[in-house]
Amino acid sequence: HLLAHASGLSAHSPAVIAAVGTRRVYSNYGFAVLAQAIEARSGIEFGPYLAEAVFDPLGMAASRLDGGAGAAGYGAVSSVADLVAFTVDLLNPRTVSAPMHSEAVSVQFPGLSGVLPGFGVQRPNDWGLGFEIRAAKSPHWTGAANSPATYGHFGQSGTFLWVDPARELGLVVLTDRDFGDWAKPLWPAVSDEVLREFAGH
Repeated sequence: HLLAHASGLSAHSPAVIAAVGTRRVYSNYGFAVLAQAIEARSGIEFGPYLAEAVFDPLGMAASRLDGGAGAAGYGAVSSVADLVAFTVDLLNPRTVSAPMHSEAVSVQFPGLSGVLPGFGVQRPNDWGLGFEIRAAKSPHWTGAANSPATYGHFGQSGTFLWVDPARELGLVVLTDRDFGDWAKPLWPAVSDEVLREFAGH
């Protein structure tokens, strides 16, 4: 429930604003709860755990988590090169098993409605395990040409990453502007142009 934003926890506090599994409520706080559970179970602080499990195996030397477990939903710092390495791993998984990857990019708790931050209420608002799934959402931050199977994430920092398994293509975009209205027409246009450019490759 935590990774799929179906826990009912609010965005930044332990307040419960929906019953578990009844609505998509985007929750950075839920990621902090999960990171703290990983720390308790593994005996390793979450930042070093993330480095050992993901960053180091993929050679993501410029990536780190600032703020520890409490910042798990928003404290990651990275580079284009590192995020490309992560995207390649999503296209051809080696840090997780094929069944785990398949589960992560499959809709969890189908049919749940909720707000896609910046893009309004979506019915349904499909999420996998940490990845937002495009499906038939409109409006959306990916392109009109992206397949419904496209998954990824965008952030308040003005960045996004998507993988379109139907096209065997991924896109990473980092900007120097926080997410806002400026991004809503530009991000889909960039995505569509990339898909057009690489069609048939």
